[in-house]
Amino acid sequence: MTPEIENAFAAIRGDHGADSVRRVERMLEPGGGRPRHPLQAGAKWILPGLSPTPWHDPNAYPELAPVVRALESAHPAVKEELGSAWAARREAFSDYEHYLTRQENWQALYLYRGGAPVEESAGIVPTAYKVLTEFAVDTEKICPLLECHFSTLLPGAAIAPHCDLWNFSINLHLAVDIPDGCSITVAGETRPWEEGKCLLFDYSFEHEARNDGDRPRTCLLVDLWHPETTIPERRALVALMTEIRRLMGEN
Repeated sequence: MTPEIENAFAAIRGDHGADSVRRVERMLEPGGGRPRHPLQAGAKWILPGLSPTPWHDPNAYPELAPVVRALESAHPAVKEELGSAWAARREAFSDYEHYLTRQENWQALYLYRGGAPVEESAGIVPTAYKVLTEFAVDTEKICPLLECHFSTLLPGAAIAPHCDLWNFSINLHLAVDIPDGCSITVAGETRPWEEGKCLLFDYSFEHEARNDGDRPRTCLLVDLWHPETTIPERRALVALMTEIRRLMGEN
């Protein structure tokens, strides 16, 4: 560990106790995060001790349930504003740049990125922006290392099977506009999106998605802290990943 990470961990231990970041430290040890599920093999970081569960009930966690309820309640307005933006503000969408690839047939409109809300989106999709800010950003349920965006798959688009970087955040999908013929597969189990409802899954497991419909499929994706992580662990993980990105020359 670098001195910056060691100092950050020491400060967290001082606030929360000697064992408060032990799982994060174990993750950094040789073989850290082992054993892991075979379908998590492509993930870079596995925080030990988190339930190895691909699919989660979005209403099962008291910490996350308010986010789910607020998004589902706001769905009609979110869908209407998204449709208007797609029709009249198409320049606000961009090719989605996943850490593994970039796809022209996978479009994104960002609401949160780089550790902060994307303020320009407030005037484009105000309902989603307001709900996200109030229920996920201000409450610190969103993982600041990642993002929130409208994810639009054009007809015929497919996202190849892959694992994301780690298991200590979890991916919430609000199904905004879902044509027939769309599906998502996580750890070998395929499910459809139900428009107006949320799905929650651990994207350290191999997953893929496709749109075999006749119009764009859009979900609102929110990267939330895994509910089994603790506050000191979240502090440590932000310090750790921020320093790693700095050393790698990432913005």
